[in-house]
Amino acid sequence: MFTLHEPPLFTRLRDARRVLVAGAGGGFDVYAGLPLALALRAAGKDVHLANLSFADLYGLPAEVWPAPDVAAVRPGTPARGDYFPEHTLATWLDGHGLPATVYAFPRTGVKPLRDAYRALLDHLGGVDAIVLVDGGTDILMRGDEHGLGTPEEDMASLAAVYGLDEVPHRLVACLGFGVDAHHGVNHALVLENLAALDREGGYLGAFSLPRDSREGALYLDAVAHAQASTPGRPSIVNGSVAAAVRGEFGDVRFTERTRDSELFVNPLMSVYFCADAPALARRNLYLDRLEDTVLMRQISSRIEDFRDGLPVLRQPRAYPH
Repeated sequence: MFTLHEPPLFTRLRDARRVLVAGAGGGFDVYAGLPLALALRAAGKDVHLANLSFADLYGLPAEVWPAPDVAAVRPGTPARGDYFPEHTLATWLDGHGLPATVYAFPRTGVKPLRDAYRALLDHLGGVDAIVLVDGGTDILMRGDEHGLGTPEEDMASLAAVYGLDEVPHRLVACLGFGVDAHHGVNHALVLENLAALDREGGYLGAFSLPRDSREGALYLDAVAHAQASTPGRPSIVNGSVAAAVRGEFGDVRFTERTRDSELFVNPLMSVYFCADAPALARRNLYLDRLEDTVLMRQISSRIEDFRDGLPVLRQPRAYPH
Protein backbone atom coordinates (compact mmCIF):
# COMPACT_ATOMS: atom_id res chain seq x y z
CA MET A 1 0.00 0.00 0.00
CA PHE A 2 1.29 3.45 -0.91
CA THR A 3 1.34 6.28 1.62
CA LEU A 4 1.90 10.01 1.36
CA HIS A 5 5.09 10.03 3.45
CA GLU A 6 7.03 7.62 1.18
CA PRO A 7 7.42 7.93 -2.64
CA PRO A 8 5.83 4.86 -4.30
CA LEU A 9 9.12 4.03 -6.04
CA PHE A 10 10.76 3.42 -2.66
CA THR A 11 7.68 1.59 -1.38
CA ARG A 12 8.05 -0.84 -4.29
CA LEU A 13 11.75 -1.27 -3.43
CA ARG A 14 11.29 -1.52 0.34
CA ASP A 15 11.74 -5.31 0.52
CA ALA A 16 14.32 -5.58 -2.27
CA ARG A 17 17.75 -6.69 -1.08
CA ARG A 18 19.76 -6.40 -4.32
CA VAL A 19 18.94 -3.67 -6.86
CA LEU A 20 20.38 -2.92 -10.31
CA VAL A 21 20.15 0.76 -11.30
CA ALA A 22 20.74 1.01 -15.05
CA GLY A 23 20.98 3.93 -17.45
CA ALA A 24 18.45 3.25 -20.20
CA GLY A 25 19.42 5.71 -22.91
CA GLY A 26 23.18 5.49 -22.99
CA GLY A 27 25.75 8.22 -22.53
CA PHE A 28 25.56 9.76 -19.07
CA ASP A 29 22.11 8.36 -18.21
CA VAL A 30 23.60 6.29 -15.39
CA TYR A 31 24.44 9.56 -13.60
CA ALA A 32 20.71 10.30 -13.37
CA GLY A 33 20.42 7.08 -11.38
CA LEU A 34 23.26 7.90 -9.00
CA PRO A 35 21.08 9.68 -6.35
CA LEU A 36 18.69 6.72 -6.30
CA ALA A 37 21.58 4.27 -5.96
CA LEU A 38 23.04 6.29 -3.09
CA ALA A 39 19.70 6.46 -1.28
CA LEU A 40 19.09 2.73 -1.69
CA ARG A 41 22.61 1.90 -0.52
CA ALA A 42 22.11 4.10 2.54
CA ALA A 43 18.98 2.06 3.25
CA GLY A 44 21.14 -1.07 3.49
CA LYS A 45 20.55 -2.52 0.03
CA ASP A 46 23.16 -4.11 -2.23
CA VAL A 47 23.10 -1.75 -5.22
CA HIS A 48 24.85 -2.13 -8.57
CA LEU A 49 25.16 0.33 -11.44
CA ALA A 50 24.97 -0.38 -15.18
CA ASN A 51 24.61 1.63 -18.36
CA LEU A 52 23.93 1.21 -22.05
CA SER A 53 27.24 2.54 -23.32
CA PHE A 54 28.22 4.81 -26.19
CA ALA A 55 31.90 4.10 -25.56
CA ASP A 56 34.13 1.79 -27.61
CA LEU A 57 33.82 -1.26 -25.39
CA TYR A 58 34.93 -3.97 -27.78
CA GLY A 59 38.54 -2.86 -27.64
CA LEU A 60 38.73 -3.51 -23.89
CA PRO A 61 40.86 -6.43 -22.65
CA ALA A 62 39.33 -9.86 -22.04
CA GLU A 63 39.49 -9.62 -18.27
CA VAL A 64 37.00 -6.71 -18.32
CA TRP A 65 34.23 -9.02 -19.59
CA PRO A 66 32.60 -11.21 -16.92
CA ALA A 67 30.08 -12.32 -19.57
CA PRO A 68 29.42 -11.68 -23.28
CA ASP A 69 28.27 -8.08 -23.87
CA VAL A 70 28.81 -7.19 -20.20
CA ALA A 71 31.87 -5.09 -19.36
CA ALA A 72 32.82 -4.50 -15.73
CA VAL A 73 34.34 -1.02 -15.83
CA ARG A 74 36.53 -0.05 -12.89
CA PRO A 75 38.91 2.86 -12.18
CA GLY A 76 41.85 0.81 -13.47
CA THR A 77 40.10 -0.21 -16.69
CA PRO A 78 41.99 1.15 -19.72
CA ALA A 79 40.14 4.20 -20.98
CA ARG A 80 39.80 4.29 -24.77
CA GLY A 81 39.45 7.87 -25.93
CA ASP A 82 38.27 10.82 -23.89
CA TYR A 83 34.58 9.82 -23.77
CA PHE A 84 33.91 6.98 -21.36
CA PRO A 85 31.13 7.93 -18.88
CA GLU A 86 31.19 4.55 -17.15
CA HIS A 87 34.93 4.87 -16.44
CA THR A 88 34.51 8.48 -15.33
CA LEU A 89 31.80 7.46 -12.88
CA ALA A 90 33.82 4.49 -11.61
CA THR A 91 36.74 6.83 -10.93
CA TRP A 92 34.48 9.25 -9.05
CA LEU A 93 32.94 6.44 -6.99
CA ASP A 94 36.39 5.16 -6.04
CA GLY A 95 37.44 8.65 -4.95
CA HIS A 96 34.48 8.72 -2.54
CA GLY A 97 35.10 5.29 -1.06
CA LEU A 98 32.06 3.77 -2.78
CA PRO A 99 31.87 0.46 -4.69
CA ALA A 100 33.51 1.42 -7.97
CA THR A 101 32.28 -0.98 -10.64
CA VAL A 102 29.95 0.28 -13.37
CA TYR A 103 28.73 -2.42 -15.75
CA ALA A 104 28.43 -1.41 -19.39
CA PHE A 105 26.35 -2.90 -22.20
CA PRO A 106 27.23 -2.34 -25.89
CA ARG A 107 24.64 -0.67 -28.13
CA THR A 108 22.76 -3.64 -29.57
CA GLY A 109 19.27 -4.71 -30.44
CA VAL A 110 16.80 -6.11 -27.94
CA LYS A 111 17.73 -9.81 -28.14
CA PRO A 112 21.44 -9.48 -27.30
CA LEU A 113 20.75 -6.72 -24.78
CA ARG A 114 18.28 -8.90 -22.89
CA ASP A 115 20.81 -11.74 -22.96
CA ALA A 116 23.42 -9.34 -21.57
CA TYR A 117 21.06 -8.30 -18.76
CA ARG A 118 20.45 -11.96 -17.90
CA ALA A 119 24.19 -12.65 -17.92
CA LEU A 120 24.77 -9.72 -15.56
CA LEU A 121 22.00 -10.91 -13.25
CA ASP A 122 23.65 -14.33 -13.12
CA HIS A 123 27.02 -12.69 -12.42
CA LEU A 124 25.47 -10.72 -9.54
CA GLY A 125 23.70 -13.75 -8.12
CA GLY A 126 20.29 -12.41 -9.11
CA VAL A 127 18.51 -9.16 -8.23
CA ASP A 128 15.15 -8.32 -6.71
CA ALA A 129 14.68 -5.14 -8.72
CA ILE A 130 15.86 -3.26 -11.80
CA VAL A 131 15.43 0.50 -11.97
CA LEU A 132 15.82 1.82 -15.51
CA VAL A 133 16.80 5.48 -15.43
CA ASP A 134 16.28 7.91 -18.29
CA GLY A 135 18.01 11.27 -18.41
CA GLY A 136 15.03 13.08 -19.85
CA THR A 137 11.53 11.72 -20.42
CA ASP A 138 11.47 10.32 -23.96
CA ILE A 139 11.23 6.77 -22.58
CA LEU A 140 7.63 7.77 -21.68
CA MET A 141 6.65 8.30 -25.34
CA ARG A 142 4.29 5.62 -26.65
CA GLY A 143 5.09 6.11 -30.35
CA ASP A 144 2.27 8.16 -31.91
CA GLU A 145 3.51 11.55 -30.69
CA HIS A 146 4.66 14.18 -33.19
CA GLY A 147 8.20 13.95 -31.77
CA LEU A 148 9.78 10.99 -29.98
CA GLY A 149 13.13 12.47 -29.00
CA THR A 150 15.89 9.85 -29.34
CA PRO A 151 13.98 6.62 -28.65
CA GLU A 152 16.28 3.86 -29.93
CA GLU A 153 18.41 3.19 -26.84
CA ASP A 154 15.57 3.81 -24.38
CA MET A 155 13.30 1.39 -26.21
CA ALA A 156 16.03 -1.25 -26.48
CA SER A 157 16.46 -1.07 -22.71
CA LEU A 158 12.74 -1.00 -21.94
CA ALA A 159 12.01 -3.95 -24.22
CA ALA A 160 14.97 -5.93 -22.86
CA VAL A 161 13.92 -5.43 -19.24
CA TYR A 162 10.24 -6.01 -20.03
CA GLY A 163 11.17 -9.56 -20.97
CA LEU A 164 12.91 -10.27 -17.67
CA ASP A 165 9.86 -11.74 -15.96
CA GLU A 166 12.06 -13.42 -13.36
CA VAL A 167 12.83 -10.04 -11.75
CA PRO A 168 10.05 -9.18 -9.25
CA HIS A 169 10.28 -5.40 -9.56
CA ARG A 170 11.06 -3.57 -12.80
CA LEU A 171 10.73 0.20 -12.54
CA VAL A 172 11.47 3.32 -14.58
CA ALA A 173 12.62 6.68 -13.22
CA CYS A 174 13.04 9.79 -15.40
CA LEU A 175 15.08 12.81 -14.34
CA GLY A 176 15.29 15.96 -16.44
CA PHE A 177 11.74 16.93 -17.40
CA GLY A 178 11.96 19.36 -20.33
CA VAL A 179 15.43 18.60 -21.63
CA ASP A 180 14.09 16.57 -24.56
CA ALA A 181 12.34 19.58 -26.06
CA HIS A 182 15.51 20.13 -28.11
CA HIS A 183 14.80 16.77 -29.78
CA GLY A 184 11.15 17.48 -30.50
CA VAL A 185 9.43 16.07 -27.41
CA ASN A 186 6.28 17.95 -26.41
CA HIS A 187 6.02 17.75 -22.65
CA ALA A 188 2.28 18.35 -22.53
CA LEU A 189 2.06 14.97 -24.27
CA VAL A 190 4.47 13.53 -21.68
CA LEU A 191 2.01 14.60 -18.98
CA GLU A 192 -0.90 13.16 -20.97
CA ASN A 193 0.96 9.84 -21.16
CA LEU A 194 1.61 9.88 -17.42
CA ALA A 195 -2.07 10.53 -16.76
CA ALA A 196 -3.06 7.56 -18.93
CA LEU A 197 -0.47 5.43 -17.14
CA ASP A 198 -1.88 6.56 -13.80
CA ARG A 199 -5.39 5.48 -14.80
CA GLU A 200 -3.99 2.00 -15.43
CA GLY A 201 -2.13 1.89 -12.11
CA GLY A 202 1.34 2.15 -13.66
CA TYR A 203 2.38 5.65 -12.58
CA LEU A 204 4.50 5.73 -9.41
CA GLY A 205 4.43 9.44 -8.74
CA ALA A 206 7.15 12.09 -8.59
CA PHE A 207 9.62 13.51 -6.08
CA SER A 208 12.41 16.07 -6.26
CA LEU A 209 16.14 15.75 -5.65
CA PRO A 210 16.96 18.17 -2.80
CA ARG A 211 20.21 20.12 -3.06
CA ASP A 212 20.80 19.89 0.69
CA SER A 213 20.45 16.11 0.83
CA ARG A 214 23.52 13.85 0.82
CA GLU A 215 22.34 12.40 -2.47
CA GLY A 216 21.89 15.84 -4.02
CA ALA A 217 25.29 17.08 -2.89
CA LEU A 218 27.07 13.97 -4.17
CA TYR A 219 25.20 14.14 -7.47
CA LEU A 220 26.33 17.74 -7.99
CA ASP A 221 29.90 16.71 -7.20
CA ALA A 222 29.75 13.76 -9.61
CA VAL A 223 28.35 15.91 -12.45
CA ALA A 224 31.04 18.56 -11.89
CA HIS A 225 33.70 15.82 -11.96
CA ALA A 226 32.25 14.42 -15.20
CA GLN A 227 32.19 17.85 -16.81
CA ALA A 228 35.84 18.40 -15.90
CA SER A 229 36.79 14.90 -17.10
CA THR A 230 34.91 15.15 -20.41
CA PRO A 231 35.26 18.82 -21.41
CA GLY A 232 34.64 18.15 -25.10
CA ARG A 233 31.33 16.30 -24.58
CA PRO A 234 29.85 17.13 -21.18
CA SER A 235 26.34 15.91 -20.48
CA ILE A 236 23.77 18.57 -21.36
CA VAL A 237 21.06 16.56 -19.59
CA ASN A 238 22.89 16.19 -16.27
CA GLY A 239 24.33 19.70 -16.55
CA SER A 240 20.78 21.03 -16.85
CA VAL A 241 19.53 18.88 -13.97
CA ALA A 242 22.46 19.95 -11.79
CA ALA A 243 21.73 23.60 -12.54
CA ALA A 244 18.10 23.03 -11.56
CA VAL A 245 19.16 21.29 -8.32
CA ARG A 246 21.30 24.36 -7.51
CA GLY A 247 18.23 26.57 -7.95
CA GLU A 248 19.28 28.20 -11.22
CA PHE A 249 16.66 29.21 -13.75
CA GLY A 250 16.30 30.01 -17.42
CA ASP A 251 19.03 30.02 -20.07
CA VAL A 252 21.86 28.73 -17.89
CA ARG A 253 25.27 28.36 -19.54
CA PHE A 254 27.51 25.50 -18.41
CA THR A 255 28.96 24.30 -21.74
CA GLU A 256 29.73 25.64 -25.20
CA ARG A 257 27.69 22.77 -26.62
CA THR A 258 24.51 24.77 -25.92
CA ARG A 259 25.71 28.09 -27.31
CA ASP A 260 23.24 27.91 -30.25
CA SER A 261 20.30 26.86 -28.06
CA GLU A 262 18.18 28.59 -25.45
CA LEU A 263 17.76 26.44 -22.36
CA PHE A 264 14.91 26.63 -19.90
CA VAL A 265 16.37 25.31 -16.67
CA ASN A 266 13.66 25.12 -14.01
CA PRO A 267 12.70 23.17 -10.86
CA LEU A 268 10.81 20.48 -12.81
CA MET A 269 14.15 19.26 -14.16
CA SER A 270 15.15 18.07 -10.69
CA VAL A 271 12.00 15.94 -10.28
CA TYR A 272 11.96 12.16 -10.74
CA PHE A 273 8.88 10.88 -12.59
CA CYS A 274 8.47 7.16 -11.95
CA ALA A 275 6.57 4.28 -13.52
CA ASP A 276 6.16 0.54 -13.46
CA ALA A 277 8.29 -0.72 -16.36
CA PRO A 278 5.95 -3.52 -17.55
CA ALA A 279 2.96 -1.14 -17.47
CA LEU A 280 4.93 1.43 -19.46
CA ALA A 281 6.05 -1.20 -21.96
CA ARG A 282 2.48 -2.43 -22.48
CA ARG A 283 1.38 1.09 -23.38
CA ASN A 284 4.05 1.44 -26.06
CA LEU A 285 2.52 0.98 -29.52
CA TYR A 286 5.50 -0.56 -31.31
CA LEU A 287 7.66 -2.29 -28.68
CA ASP A 288 6.59 -5.76 -29.87
CA ARG A 289 8.11 -4.98 -33.28
CA LEU A 290 11.55 -4.72 -31.69
CA GLU A 291 11.63 -8.17 -30.06
CA ASP A 292 13.84 -9.91 -32.63
CA THR A 293 16.22 -7.00 -33.29
CA VAL A 294 19.95 -7.66 -33.02
CA LEU A 295 21.35 -4.30 -34.13
CA MET A 296 20.50 -0.79 -33.02
CA ARG A 297 19.91 0.30 -36.60
CA GLN A 298 17.17 -2.33 -36.87
CA ILE A 299 15.39 -0.60 -34.00
CA SER A 300 15.62 2.72 -35.86
CA SER A 301 14.14 1.25 -39.03
CA ARG A 302 11.33 -0.59 -37.18
CA ILE A 303 10.31 2.62 -35.43
CA GLU A 304 10.41 4.52 -38.72
CA ASP A 305 8.29 1.86 -40.46
CA PHE A 306 5.75 1.93 -37.63
CA ARG A 307 5.40 5.68 -37.76
CA ASP A 308 5.12 5.70 -41.56
CA GLY A 309 2.04 3.50 -41.17
CA LEU A 310 0.22 5.75 -38.71
CA PRO A 311 -2.73 7.66 -40.19
CA VAL A 312 -2.15 10.61 -37.89
CA LEU A 313 0.29 11.71 -35.17
CA ARG A 314 -0.64 13.35 -31.89
CA GLN A 315 0.21 16.98 -32.37
CA PRO A 316 2.15 19.14 -29.88
CA ARG A 317 0.06 20.98 -27.30
CA ALA A 318 0.87 24.20 -25.50
CA TYR A 319 0.62 24.49 -21.74
CA PRO A 320 -2.61 26.37 -21.00
CA HIS A 321 -1.02 28.28 -18.12
